[in-house]
Formats: sequence, C-alpha cells, structure tokens
Amino acid sequence: MNAKFPSNHSPIILYRNPLSGHCHRVELMLSLLDLPYKTVDLDMLNGAHKAPEYLKLSPFGQVPAIDDNGVVLSDSNAIITYLEKRYNDGYEWMPSNPIEYAAVQRWLSVAAGEVAYGPCAVRLVKLFGLALDYETAKQKTLALFAVLEDWLGSRSYLVGEQVTLADIACYSYISHVPEGGVSLDPYPLIRAWLERIEAQPRFVGMARSPELV
Repeated sequence: MNAKFPSNHSPIILYRNPLSGHCHRVELMLSLLDLPYKTVDLDMLNGAHKAPEYLKLSPFGQVPAIDDNGVVLSDSNAIITYLEKRYNDGYEWMPSNPIEYAAVQRWLSVAAGEVAYGPCAVRLVKLFGLALDYETAKQKTLALFAVLEDWLGSRSYLVGEQVTLADIACYSYISHVPEGGVSLDPYPLIRAWLERIEAQPRFVGMARSPELV
C-alpha cells in the first residue's frame, strides 16, 4: 500500500460507471499509486447520478467522484491531479520541470477536448446510443490520431520518455475506440504506446465491450 496513505484511513470511495473512460482514468491512477479504494457503481440509466445525495458529491451530476475520507472531488482530471499531488510515491507523474509540467497540462486539455469529442464521442454513439453527430466525432478522432501517431514517432510517451498524468488521462478512450467503430490497426505507434501503458506495474484495465469495427 502507498506509504503516504494513513493507516487509520478508510479506502477511497470511487463513484463510477464501470464502462466510463473518465471513471477508468481515476481507477487506473488509484491502482498505479497503490492506493486502497472501493468502487460504488451508479445506476445511471435510472438517474442515480442526478439524485440529490449524489449531487452533493458531484454538482454537475457527472461521474466520477471520489470521497477520500471527507475530501470530496469530482471531474476526472481534477481527481487524478489531486491523487498525484496528495499521494505522490516519489515518481514524477506530474513533472517538476516547468516545460514538462506545462506539456502535461496541455495533454490534460486534449483529454478534455479532442479525446472527449472524438474517441469518447464515437463510443457514446455506438455503445450507448447517444444522439451525437457520429461522423463529426469520427472525423475528430481521425484528426487526433493523425497528430498522435506523428507525435509518438519521436517519444515513448506523450511527454518524453516516462509515463505521466498525460498518458493516464488520454489512455482509456483511445484504447477503447474500436468500441466506437474506429480501428486502431492503421496506427502502430499509438498501439505501441497503449501497450507501454498497459505494461506499467499495477495497471488495471477497463471492462471491454464488443468492438464494432
């Protein structure tokens, strides 16, 4: 167990949907940091994420949220940043070098932007039937992958040669994009990057749904 986690504290509670990539990036960070946690799966089809009790944890009614022994946070990128800062295990998931620090922040923005409107969105349409513009989301996905494949031609991870929060934030939806009808076959460098993340000690994956490509 992470040495910075107080022995008298209860496990961190992660409120999630097990098929959500936003939730998975938090679970992955919890596992990589070797933190004790337990999951609470919300019945989102029946509106559990909009219930008054849950809105006290996540005012926008979104997953994930965590309760770390009274510290309540929502928003996946905010949560993984908190976890790294609070329970950093000596490894620089968020580099101290100003240039690399800014680079990680840039990819956190990409995770909330291009990844959310591309790989996340195509999966929401195909897997969950959300009424989004699939073709627009697919084109955003392909545009992102063109940039990413080129970017990974000169580095092992999104920021240099070590895994950082940038990779954790972007991994889940890109890894599961075939569930949204977009193949990863044309992108060997992206696939190799995903494999490097999956090779990390204490990596935990997200449940796989049928691929639609």
